[in-house]
Amino acid sequence: MIDDKYLLNVRSVLFVCMGNICRSPTAEAVFRQQMKRHSLQLDIDSAGTIAYHQGHAPDSRSIIAGNKRGLDFSGMKARQVIDADFERFDLILAADFANLNDLKDRCPAHLRYKLQLILSYGDSLVEEVPDPYYGGERGFEMVINLLEASLAALAIKLANR
Repeated sequence: MIDDKYLLNVRSVLFVCMGNICRSPTAEAVFRQQMKRHSLQLDIDSAGTIAYHQGHAPDSRSIIAGNKRGLDFSGMKARQVIDADFERFDLILAADFANLNDLKDRCPAHLRYKLQLILSYGDSLVEEVPDPYYGGERGFEMVINLLEASLAALAIKLANR
């Protein structure tokens, strides 16, 4: 986990999954909600490690599950991580180890300290956000549960700095 002292300087966060239509836009929506709760002003975004869904809105199942919890996905469009993201964002949070490894492969060595898993902040024993794309509705609900726990903890840390 990134040292809490580093969090003192975090002003921007990027959430990353593979296609940027399920997990990372949901993380962005959850964190936007947490930012409002804790009066935080940060630059946040989401992206994917691949460009397959570039320009697409988040998965409708993510939106349906998120809307039940007051999450806002408006204006979100899938995009791929670009090299400038490694400089622009202070914290880059990956949904799972595969995405984290893809980011490490692309990220300049001197900036890799910014990379970690999205679920690094919660108390869950689960380390990775499971990909709900090929599953049912319950998978999308579980993703939100995991993200809410971890990102609420992150927001509290950032608000208390």
